[in-house]
Amino acid sequence: MARYYDVHPDNPQPRAVSQIVGLIRDGGLIAYPTDSCYALGCRLGNQEGLDRIREIRRLDERHHFTLVCRDFAQLGQFVKVSNSVFRLVKAATPGSYTFILPATREVPRRMLHPRKRTVGVRVPDHVVTQALLAELGEPLVSSTLILPGDEEPMTQGWEIKERLDHLVDAVVDAGDCGKEPTTVVDLSQDEPEVLRRGAGDPSRFE
Repeated sequence: MARYYDVHPDNPQPRAVSQIVGLIRDGGLIAYPTDSCYALGCRLGNQEGLDRIREIRRLDERHHFTLVCRDFAQLGQFVKVSNSVFRLVKAATPGSYTFILPATREVPRRMLHPRKRTVGVRVPDHVVTQALLAELGEPLVSSTLILPGDEEPMTQGWEIKERLDHLVDAVVDAGDCGKEPTTVVDLSQDEPEVLRRGAGDPSRFE
């Protein structure tokens, strides 16, 4: 059964944050809120966690996983950013955007798009997510929590606990966080390409 953490959305309890991060470090898979919608997350390098996310969401090998980073400096360790891309990304973070960029050697190969060698990165504007990332000290490997057959992500922690009780190790509930996924922008080519319109305003990349 998944552990259930009721976390204050504006003042996350340090004890709860510490327990959740301890679980992540021990190889756990969590469902947690972000500034766009709920996501599944595990530690970087947790191969079993990646496989569990693929299984829950029925994803193929071409799926772009996302590194959810605490800040722009951390993001820069894991993707290659040119000067022009730097300005675009910097202006849109933190926020509800996921950027597809060429990965550095810091990113495990199993996370990469097999042909493009790219990975998704984002910096969320969410107090609880930021508290988890600060305590963890590294990115969370994540994927939007949309289950097969569903058209929208789940938005309620209790519902996630009910449906994924035996598939995840913890559910972090910090109240309703919305149901619109991030806007996904591919910045790995010469021109930006909006791959998915979501919570972030896509007009700055068009």
